Amino acid sequence: MLDRIREDVATIFEKDPAVRSTFEALTCYPGLRAIWMYRIAHWLWTHNFHYLARLISHLTRRRTGIEIHPGATIGRRVFIDHGMGCVIGETAEVGDDVLMYKGVVLGGTSLEKGKRHPTIGKGVILGSNAIVLGPILVDDYARIGSGAVVVKPIPRDSTAVGVPARVVRGPHLEHTLEETMEHGKLPDPVCDTCQRLIGRVDELETRLFEMARLLEQTEALVSSTAALGSAKPA
Repeated sequence: MLDRIREDVATIFEKDPAVRSTFEALTCYPGLRAIWMYRIAHWLWTHNFHYLARLISHLTRRRTGIEIHPGATIGRRVFIDHGMGCVIGETAEVGDDVLMYKGVVLGGTSLEKGKRHPTIGKGVILGSNAIVLGPILVDDYARIGSGAVVVKPIPRDSTAVGVPARVVRGPHLEHTLEETMEHGKLPDPVCDTCQRLIGRVDELETRLFEMARLLEQTEALVSSTAALGSAKPA
């Protein structure tokens, strides 16, 4: 137990440059408290103390702003930074070394029993207000941009942005971004598409202008030829 606590605190120092001391990590990080309370609730849940587990999760949400269903499966060294508004559903699975920011939702899209929440692989980064819906896989080391809405599987070591989320970087794509989650450097697929459309419209307008100019020249030439023909003596 003490080793796990030390590991959790070390994870904060590794992933948040704002932390200054162990005491600060223990007292000022709601994500850490939410994870610890989740572990207690999860143990109760797996031992059929369902109501008590849900009650602990409910009280933890009131205290931290983070809602983790006790039935969810969460790995080691998971760090929820800031955390306000995070929701992790009952059948969600979160792998080791995952980093998520505030407002992340791992939600379901079905009212049926069974697997209905996402599976998040190890080393995944979930940006602020990212939403992942349904029993889909976000594979290992993927990165989900802030505000993205993910409704389809995301391949390993890929970056997805947008609504709905599109993969804009991966092992087989042209983009070569840094491995860190710097949102200012993330490509915007919608903006890229608009830029290509604007370029195509400009090209077509230029060609249309040239065709109009050639047509005017042709009409002028025809008019001149007709005028010369009518001016010849009988």
